[in-house]
Amino acid sequence: MVARLALAAALVFTAAPIAAQYNDADDPYIWLEEIQGERALAKVDQWNADTEAVLTAQAEYPLAKAWARQILDDTRQIAMPDAIQGDMVTNLWRDADNPRGLWRIASLDSYLAGTPEWRTLIDVDKLGEDEGQSWVWHGANCLAPEYTRCLVSLSPGGTDADVVREFDITTGAFVKGGFTLPEAKSNVAWFDENTLFVGTDEGPGSLTDSGYPRLVKLWERGTDFAQARLIAEGQQTDISMNGFSVLDGETRYRFVRRGPDFWTGEYSLVAEDGATTALPLPVDAEFEAVLDGYVIAKLNSALDTPAGTEQPGALLAWSLDDVQRGRDAAPFAVFRPSETQAVEQVAASENKLWVKVLDDVSGKLIELTPEATGWTERAMDLPANSTIQIAETSGAGDTAFVTVESMLTPPTLYAVPSEGAPRAIASEPAQFDASKFTVEQKFATSKDGTKVPYYLVRPEGAEGPLPTLIHAYGGFRAAQTPKYLTAEPYRSGPLGLFWVESGNAYVLANIRGGGEYGPRWHEDALREKRQNSFDDFHAVADDLVANRLADAGRIAASGRSNGGVLVGAVANQRPDLYGAIISGSPLIDMKRYNKLLAGASWMAEYGNPDVPEDWAFMREWSPYQNMRDSADVPAAFYYLSTLDDRVHPGHARKAAAKHEAWGQTFYYHEYREGGHSVGSDHEEDAKRAALLLAYLNREIGNGAD
Repeated sequence: MVARLALAAALVFTAAPIAAQYNDADDPYIWLEEIQGERALAKVDQWNADTEAVLTAQAEYPLAKAWARQILDDTRQIAMPDAIQGDMVTNLWRDADNPRGLWRIASLDSYLAGTPEWRTLIDVDKLGEDEGQSWVWHGANCLAPEYTRCLVSLSPGGTDADVVREFDITTGAFVKGGFTLPEAKSNVAWFDENTLFVGTDEGPGSLTDSGYPRLVKLWERGTDFAQARLIAEGQQTDISMNGFSVLDGETRYRFVRRGPDFWTGEYSLVAEDGATTALPLPVDAEFEAVLDGYVIAKLNSALDTPAGTEQPGALLAWSLDDVQRGRDAAPFAVFRPSETQAVEQVAASENKLWVKVLDDVSGKLIELTPEATGWTERAMDLPANSTIQIAETSGAGDTAFVTVESMLTPPTLYAVPSEGAPRAIASEPAQFDASKFTVEQKFATSKDGTKVPYYLVRPEGAEGPLPTLIHAYGGFRAAQTPKYLTAEPYRSGPLGLFWVESGNAYVLANIRGGGEYGPRWHEDALREKRQNSFDDFHAVADDLVANRLADAGRIAASGRSNGGVLVGAVANQRPDLYGAIISGSPLIDMKRYNKLLAGASWMAEYGNPDVPEDWAFMREWSPYQNMRDSADVPAAFYYLSTLDDRVHPGHARKAAAKHEAWGQTFYYHEYREGGHSVGSDHEEDAKRAALLLAYLNREIGNGAD
């Protein structure tokens, strides 16, 4: 048995009183939900110190941390376009000298030539120093078509809540007396150059039960926000309300969206005077783009149209002119995916609609053109068997900027014009010798007979079982596509690379709950069907063992956020299979999740634990309630952030407390900053990758007992 962390002390609580909303006689660890509570943070500090004492002493830790930092800070990284703004392009650049980033701008011509001439707009690190704030960049929304005025969002420490300030690109400075909003989970967008759509925290009644704006107001420049005019409001039980605008040619269309639950939305067209007209989109359709006077949406359930019944996953178009004139806007199909395909991304340029499709989890890019006789379709010539991602499209002209990568091939950024061949304009350098590894796509058979795809990376020529890391997500329609190993399985750290370089195997599992095969793949793991995603994960692990590619007990299950539900459930259900569990920013206590931070917004995904019929099926797989006092549980590593205002840190804290009380091996690392994404800079990301590598080696590596 491997040595345990020094966490043997019994938990005896004589704590200070806890706020009334935290009283729960059934949970002795509920005091750990006090995010900034003195006792809670003292316990976090102890767990952090115990974990670091063990893992930083591992021989591989300093080498892995240094290598991770080198990769993350590599100045040869692609300067990805945040936005194409007319004849300019913006980018947020982070490196060793600029850990929080430089927001900068260059001409589109110089960018396309591969020699961008950057001008810094905001030095986020310096701004934080000057203002005494730990600012984390949350993006900028610049008003088309001039793109001179921007709404800049900055988060203190990486929380979802941020402050909003108006910025002038021409002067390179914040606008004196311009639009500003204090820290909140606001929804803010341009209505016109002197008016904003705003939903924000205005006190009691202004937020939904999920903690997001319930009201949409129009705020005119030069007036107090108290004078902003209400144009739409949702119900207290809704998820959120927001307004936004889209420029289509020279026409600015404005919309308001009401979100009754996570998977439904009611859209209205907003007139110049603020009056609203409902759009005829199905309530579960996904608003994707506006082009040529049509709103484009993806179906998530079948829809009867004048031309026949359209199936889930299809892209349909509705005439906005018909909506404005009060006529019946009959939809028509512009793209229908095949049985093996799923529409993952849709973006519009000046005259084209760009669609990124998954075909058995492999990426394809399709260009759609509206014409008088119908929309024509053309597949673009990009490398096959790759992951393709639409980074941005040009507002003027018809060019898509697309990244192409695979597990063994570093990302390349292509400019894909409507006319002419795609052209590579930037590539990341190779960070390892790809000839040392092989990648295969395999299919496991789940409990109900469903074929579940997964990608397997192993050292070239390896024979027999290897210690194996399986990463998955399995929820919220989020497809998991294979990316370069320096980014797998955590976008912020090269753990996947370090693991296979050490002679082990890495697996990316495309389990149900994601969007790999469109709406049906997601719906098969919703609510009472959640067990299907866990069965899919078990099936992949069993398939590896059956084919002598892995040994039971030498498999690590990895998941983040929703993936915390996944890995917690599979660890409880099949401790015979898994020897380690990586649980990042996790959901774990599904009895109370809807009462913690943004948890109420996810009840359409999981169920409502306050409804007995829902809790009856949730109780079967909720990780926290199914933990047990046993010696055979996998050793878990929890990583998270104190300032995560999306998934409450109490989930991981309470799970750790149970492990501690039962004398079970576990590891824990809670960063003070970083929000839901955990790392607020490359130093933290590198440290996490190194800690996780040391943990995996210790628990399931070839040197483990």
